[in-house]
Parts: sequence; C-alpha cells; structure tokens
Amino acid sequence: MSGPKPDPETEKPTSLGIYDRPKTPAVTEIEIAALVLSLIWLVVSVVFLVLPGQGQNGGFVVAFLAVFMPVAMIWVAATAMRASRVMREESARLQTAIDAIRQTYVAQQQRASSTYEPAVTKKLDEIAAATRKTEDALATFSTKRTARSATATQSSAQGDQTSLELGTPAEEITPPLSTEVFIRALNFPETQDDTEGFNALRVALKDRKTAQLVQASQDVLTLLSQEGIYMDDLRPDKARPEIWRQFAQGTRGRAVAALGGVRDRSSLALTAARMKQDPIFRDAAHHFLRRFDKMMAEFEPTASDAELSELGETRTARAFMLLGRVAGTFD
Repeated sequence: MSGPKPDPETEKPTSLGIYDRPKTPAVTEIEIAALVLSLIWLVVSVVFLVLPGQGQNGGFVVAFLAVFMPVAMIWVAATAMRASRVMREESARLQTAIDAIRQTYVAQQQRASSTYEPAVTKKLDEIAAATRKTEDALATFSTKRTARSATATQSSAQGDQTSLELGTPAEEITPPLSTEVFIRALNFPETQDDTEGFNALRVALKDRKTAQLVQASQDVLTLLSQEGIYMDDLRPDKARPEIWRQFAQGTRGRAVAALGGVRDRSSLALTAARMKQDPIFRDAAHHFLRRFDKMMAEFEPTASDAELSELGETRTARAFMLLGRVAGTFD
C-alpha cells in the first residue's frame, strides 16, 4: 500500500538552492506591534469613550466606530507592511538567483572558450599538415614526371625523333584537366564514400593552378565551418551565365551584383564579424577571392553556359558568393 503522494509544489526541486523559499514565521514583529497598538487603543477607548458615553442615546454606535475603526486601520497598515517586506525579500532572492545564473553562464562560456582555442589551433595544424603533404606529393609527382621526361627525351634523340627539352615543366606534359573533373573537384566529395569525388579531387591536385585554388577554398571552408557556416545550408539565388562571363571579363560592382545571391543574414553577419576581427581569416578570404578571380578569367573563354551554371552550384562558388558579398565585390 503506497503512502500519500507528496505535494508537487512543496516537493518540486529547484535548480538553485539559494532560491528555496524560506520559512516565514507566522507572527512577526509587525503583527506584534499591531497587536500592542490595538490593545492600547482599546484600553484608551473604553476608558475615555465607552464608559463616559453609556448614558447618551446613540452613543454606543459612535463609540463602537471610534473604537474599532482605528483598530481596523492598524491591521490594514500591518498587512500592507508585511506584504511589502515579503516582496522585498522575494526581489532580493530573485536578484541573487539571477546573479548566480549569470556567473554560471560566464563560467561556462570561459570553459567553452578555453576548449575552443586548442581545438582551433589543432585544426589549423591539421590543415597545415595536409597542405604540406599535398605539396610534397605534387613535388614528388613533378620530379618523377620530369625524370621520365628526360629519359624519353634522350631515347627520342637517339632514334632521330622529336624530343622534349630538359626542364620542361611537368604541367606542360600533363594531360589537360577535363572540365567535368575540374568542376567536380571544386565541389569536393559529398561523403566519405564518394569515390568519384575523391578521384576528381586527386586528379585536380596534380594540376598546380587547380591545386592552389582547391587549397584556398578548403582553407576558407574550414574556417567558415568553425562559425557553423556550411555551404550545403546556403541557398543562393542562381546567376545567369552571362553574369559570370561579365565577372570573368573584369566587370565589378552592381553590374554583377546577382553573383552575391546569398541571403542568409546570420551567415553574412557572422562572416563579416570574423572578417573584421580575425586577420588570419581575412587574409585567407582575400587570397581565395584572388585565386577564384584568376580561375574565372581562364575558365570562362572555353566554358559553355551549362558549365558556368554548373560551376556556380559548387561549394567553392558558394563560398565566393558569400565572401565576395561581405568583401564588397558586388557593391
């Protein structure tokens, strides 16, 4: 057999012990003072009002009012004073609770900040390490291709065939990067299982100019993600191919304002604040914008309208739209 259920109002725990309601005594000094004043008034009234007026007609009613009206006023005043005191005590406890909550919040923010800084540093170190690995791989690849090129040159010379000069840059003998692979690489792999995306990225990194743009894009995407800004969440307005062509040919300002089609106010505000406060982010953003401008100037002459539209849907292009609008490229 279960016992009586506890009162949910009295048994409900509080989040802060400092705001537990104190046990107010039933009788305080206010009630004691009111009781003393009431007794004094009753004694004075009986002696000076009730007894002398007993023989007069209607004196009883007047005496009754004269005796009990002041008593009633005393207790009304006492009740008001007690209510005021309770309100002041409740206000003080509430202020104490608010201060405690504020201190707790500040402490949590400080702890979060202290854990955020090492995380950012670690992430930047990882980016730098990845960059060095990519550069080493490219250098190794170029060295091997140059060595094979020299061997082929010597063999061709012995056979009276057309030869390549020693020192020919590796990118000049590397097959040109297809537009499909180039655009796919600028969008980056969708998931860890996106084999096609990783293959396109691996091929694109073998091209020096494309590798520079991909690395700059990866840097800004990583820095933006630290602010909770992801390109997949942005839904920018689509720009027509002719607007992209005007931008690639050097047009700036309102004529190409359609390229700044990002409307997410939160992302714009966070990016603008980070641009002003963080010099590393600002340098990375401007470096990326310069690389993207140069890429567009080289890509546009041979690209079709469909390819320009497809390029505008990539994560790299969305980062350009966001950073370009914040940097004032379309003003």
